[in-house]
Amino acid sequence: MLSYILRRLWQMIPTLLGVMLLLFILYTLVGGDPSYILAGKSLSADTLASIRTQLGLDKSLPMQFWIFVKQVITMNFGTSWSTQQPVSTIISTRIGPSVMLLLSWQICSLFFSLLFAASVAYYKGSIYDRAVTILSTIAMSISILVYIIAGQYFLAYKMQWFPVYGWGDSFWQNFLIYIPLPLIIGLTVSMAPDTRFYRSCFIEEMNSDYVRTARAKGLSEQKVVLKHVMRNALIPIVTGVMSSLPYMITGSVLMERFFGIPGLGNEILKAVNSSDFPVIKAITIYLVIAIMVFNLLADLLYKWIDPRVKLN
Repeated sequence: MLSYILRRLWQMIPTLLGVMLLLFILYTLVGGDPSYILAGKSLSADTLASIRTQLGLDKSLPMQFWIFVKQVITMNFGTSWSTQQPVSTIISTRIGPSVMLLLSWQICSLFFSLLFAASVAYYKGSIYDRAVTILSTIAMSISILVYIIAGQYFLAYKMQWFPVYGWGDSFWQNFLIYIPLPLIIGLTVSMAPDTRFYRSCFIEEMNSDYVRTARAKGLSEQKVVLKHVMRNALIPIVTGVMSSLPYMITGSVLMERFFGIPGLGNEILKAVNSSDFPVIKAITIYLVIAIMVFNLLADLLYKWIDPRVKLN
């Protein structure tokens, strides 16, 4: 197991280098000269030369790429072009709200989706199964913007159950007051596709030969579902959950923007609007690393769920 983990970590290095090279080409060769953006109205030759020297743009391209590599190794991406704050400070202060929202969103979505999917698969073909399937299909066809606007108007503005917009200073204030409405809207959006996908996983396993064998041995239906079906159906479910976790950070852009949550999603949008390359570069690298780490964790979970799985 340890040798497999070390081998996978070693394989991440060329993948990360490839992403860094692609990112460098896109923003250095295609994105243009950022010194013109930073110079603003003070567009003089001396100002441009000073900015280019500060950014290292007066050096050769291989040297610029090597500076980028050193930034990734040290996780020090300099200062933001728009706020003049250290990028590490910006990310450290923004990651807390994002994790608070996304972790509660993912845990609740996984729990309720598994519960609904297991019950629907157990009563496959019934009115309950058809009703949940129809409701999930309808919910999937509605844009997240509709849910956000409707939730803010009816639940927050009309009924005044939640605040429309804002963020506090304490953990419990945010968790109990500002997180519930975005969480409810997020669950409404994510539970529909998750329930349908998990239902398909459960039904596929329930039609397998080993399940018929277990039933032929006289095991109760509840034991068959919980002990056999659930365990094997978790393998594709783990894949979906682990692969979606990194992308939920960028997927929360609209949620954080509309509800005023100072998270990474909101910061990404501001960085793109202001062409703040250091922030965009740092968040992109962190996202790539998160994707590779979560893929490794998914493989390790496979082994834990089913010891017969061989890790190559």
